[in-house]
Amino acid sequence: MSLLVQKYGGTSVGNPERINAVADKVARLRKSGHDLVVVVSAMSGETDRLINLAKSINADPPPRELDVLLATGEQTTIALLSMALEKRGCPARSYTGYQVHIRTDSAFGKARIMQIDEKRIHEDLKKGRVVVVAGFQGVDEDGNITTLGRGGSDTTGVALAAALKADECQIYSDVDGVYTTDPRIVSEARRLDRITFEEMLEMASLGSKVLQLRSVEFAGKYRVPLRVLSSFQEGPGTLITYEENEMEAPLISGIAFNRDEAKLTIRGVPDKPGIAAHILGEIGKANINVDMIVQNVAADETTDFTFTVHRGEYQKSFEILERVAQTLKAREVTGDDKIVKISVVGVGMRSHAGIASEMFKALAKEGINIQMISTSEIKISVVVDEKYLELGVRALHSTFGLEKPGHSAA
Repeated sequence: MSLLVQKYGGTSVGNPERINAVADKVARLRKSGHDLVVVVSAMSGETDRLINLAKSINADPPPRELDVLLATGEQTTIALLSMALEKRGCPARSYTGYQVHIRTDSAFGKARIMQIDEKRIHEDLKKGRVVVVAGFQGVDEDGNITTLGRGGSDTTGVALAAALKADECQIYSDVDGVYTTDPRIVSEARRLDRITFEEMLEMASLGSKVLQLRSVEFAGKYRVPLRVLSSFQEGPGTLITYEENEMEAPLISGIAFNRDEAKLTIRGVPDKPGIAAHILGEIGKANINVDMIVQNVAADETTDFTFTVHRGEYQKSFEILERVAQTLKAREVTGDDKIVKISVVGVGMRSHAGIASEMFKALAKEGINIQMISTSEIKISVVVDEKYLELGVRALHSTFGLEKPGHSAA
């Protein structure tokens, strides 16, 4: 008998009809012999409603009390789904994160799971019950309710699957799998049957919204087979797993992109050791994450230093850089918050040369100028003007033949 951990997102449990549909699916699986732990999110729109409610009382709600409030969204869903299962003759028991003791750190609003006590869940499974657990929440060592941040129910599902040594963790949402790129931009985008953890980590970190990045990290660390499925249509979804055969790995698995990029440049700083550390140190002190970095040395022994940040932190970064420029007697500070990052991702890059040149040729053919480049073992990213985002993604998707099964480089 296999043990499945299933997670259903907010749209999957968005109203009583959808909760009943989930109950039908779960009850069928239970009657066919599977042990089941079901993790659910709050009903769609509920978390936003609770945040707005909090802000109507206090514009800057205390983080601890906000977590207490937000955790009630999932508590509603677990009770309703358990009621629906019992109505179908399927014994069920609902638990909050506190009750199954999903222990986290004390970072309210973005807590990290430290430990799970799975004893209570195992006891229920032995009694033939479906266990329904509230996603997105836990409890710290002082007994405070905590929440895991947006998309945290994915992480709850994966963490439970790891703790219970489940055969598979299935993430149900409103998409039927992982695609070669966003189908809203490329209509020929194709659902992937499988993708490696490495590739999915890159896709998630580069802006793919299919899974929360932390959940993929967790699944990879604990080797939990992860499958992305649709709540609204039957299908095999996409299996996220370890590489099985590098010889069969497609050259490129997908095209990812991120619209939330901004670029800053400080020109004419002295070319000597410690300058980069000084510039990025000041940015780091403001808790701003830097992504791509390029440094160019000029003939006059000065250097131009360029880096990218999240677009929402552009103004703050620009002000910090202007202060740094005065200290270093730099020539000027410039910036651009109208850029995007486009990336090609694939484990097949490890054993094939020439991917970068194919990528650059495809973009040049469309008249798209590349402003910055960064690479890793399985990824090449470029920064371009935001007006070229859709054109660039379509060009690369076509160049690497991603619309075809068993695709390879052009």
